[in-house]
Amino acid sequence: MTSVPLRPPNAFIRQLPKAELHLHLEGAVEPATLLELRQRHGDRATLAEVEALYRYTDFQSFLMAFKAVSEHLRGPDDYELITYRLMQRLKEETVLHAEVYVAVGVCLYRKQDFAAIFEGLERGRACGARDFGVSLLWIFDATRHFGVEEAQKVFELAVRYQDRHVIGVGIGGDEMKAPPELFRSVFGYAADNGLRLTAHAGETGPPESIWGALNLRAERIGHGFTASQDADLIEELAQRQIPVELCITSNLRTGVCKAVAEHPAKNYFDQGVMITLNTDDPALFGTTLSREYQLAQETFGFTDEHLRELARNSFEASFLPAEKKLELLSLFDAAAAR
Repeated sequence: MTSVPLRPPNAFIRQLPKAELHLHLEGAVEPATLLELRQRHGDRATLAEVEALYRYTDFQSFLMAFKAVSEHLRGPDDYELITYRLMQRLKEETVLHAEVYVAVGVCLYRKQDFAAIFEGLERGRACGARDFGVSLLWIFDATRHFGVEEAQKVFELAVRYQDRHVIGVGIGGDEMKAPPELFRSVFGYAADNGLRLTAHAGETGPPESIWGALNLRAERIGHGFTASQDADLIEELAQRQIPVELCITSNLRTGVCKAVAEHPAKNYFDQGVMITLNTDDPALFGTTLSREYQLAQETFGFTDEHLRELARNSFEASFLPAEKKLELLSLFDAAAAR
């Protein structure tokens, strides 16, 4: 499990308006918030016990840590609180807009009352929008290793709630256990019903996994770390300007990438791939979006102008309606010109 010491992000990075497109709600729950929730539930846990849940050594144990945190999220009030706290954190990072994965597949697996949970999510989002001015859209995430039928249930819920800030669907979980080809019919269903499409691909899986996601008509690729192994794929991504949601610290902490200097972020940028920077699971990975920008600058020599381009990419690659996207791009351009 690799971590990278960094200076605190500089003022330029902190004040640069950003969007975040690859962010898991459950992975953003800070230990202090999880302790608060456990105490609400009558659990006498200590902060040290809670923090122990956030330790892992590789990708598989990371998935177990994510599961352990999720298991302490129970009713709608819990989801309201974690959404509100996330939006507070986004405001601190000068994030104007976020597209946030909710592990709906996990909620269904745990037989939670998702209708009630969604009301909690929406209350948190509405309060966060009011208090922090942050725009937030939901992406319903199916856990791929639960199978295609379970993914269909998640996508049906996304269709049901798509008039309430649910913009798209995705598949996360263990790539190696469930390749994208299995999900052709459910992605077709989602697209036919007007949902936007994303997929985790090329995180632990080979380049073929990314090709498979493109064949599902995924409009953005989550991670795309292994695309660097296939020159034809890089050319395809660059030519079609398919946004790739990079998560540098995530790839280091799960052991997918052995050393930060080996991460392909700068090569992708130089090869014309449309990349964005993201935190993935910021609480589990001990990072922030500003820190990801700082890491990119310190490791790969991205200039301030390059970082402006990455930040602009994050708005361009969003699933926002055209008029809202233009509004945020105008805000971005005005702020970035200062």
